[in-house]
Amino acid sequence: MKIDLTPGAIGVKVKDQRELNTLAHKHGFQSVQPRSSEFVGYSRLEMDVLRADLQEKKLSWGSAGLRVDFRKDETTFHSGLKDLPAEAKALKAMGGNRMNTWISPSHGDLTYIRNFNQHAIRLREVATILNDHGIRFGLEYVGTLGLRIGKKFPFVHCMAEAAELITAIGVSNVGFVLDSWHWWTAMESSDDIKTLTKEQIIAVDLNDAPVGIRMEDQQDNQRELPAATGVIDLRSFLNTLNSLGYDGPVRAEPFNKPLNQLDNDEACAKTSAALKEAFGLIW
Repeated sequence: MKIDLTPGAIGVKVKDQRELNTLAHKHGFQSVQPRSSEFVGYSRLEMDVLRADLQEKKLSWGSAGLRVDFRKDETTFHSGLKDLPAEAKALKAMGGNRMNTWISPSHGDLTYIRNFNQHAIRLREVATILNDHGIRFGLEYVGTLGLRIGKKFPFVHCMAEAAELITAIGVSNVGFVLDSWHWWTAMESSDDIKTLTKEQIIAVDLNDAPVGIRMEDQQDNQRELPAATGVIDLRSFLNTLNSLGYDGPVRAEPFNKPLNQLDNDEACAKTSAALKEAFGLIW
């Protein structure tokens, strides 16, 4: 497993990939999120320079974020989809092979079945484009109870339901983004993770939870850095992933206001230290 720097999740803002690579190297990260949309306009020389920079800093690529908005109307979806082939091609040319998104656990208008079918159709289109360019595609289910009951119709919110959606999509490159927070709020255990193979796991998010709050009352945007509180059983989570042989990116995504208020170096230093402490739980 590789300690990964994904800047938006910790409030870090950079102007380009080179600046992000520098932060990752400086603070001991082993992989870094590729800004794949930035790569689309690169010349061959610019690609060579960036690949050399990554190699010099002994970094590998983590997982890029999907920019296609598949949650709204058809026009919005297809408008975003038209740019995906060029982005996927550029990401692959740079040596990246992972992209991910998240699934909203509720909807204001669509019933579960209608929403499920729409997701399967649209994400199949996304997955097919990515598969054509050798990109693996990760889906993150969202287990937070408050987000599930906030709208009229609940939707996919646990590993078993996400597995059903992945089966319905039916493209071989689709797998999971496993987030310790959502694993915990979905009331899952290591046995659920053991149902997966390492090939089915595209990326991992590692978070802890505030103390003194019931799981069902936890707020999705008020998490803690990994191993900060011990509320979430990260020992079990990480050791199960390790037993599967998972060797991809592990990112912190705490949505933590005090962390977001720090400057880039401070935020990266705290996040790197937290991830390394959590990795110390692996036997």
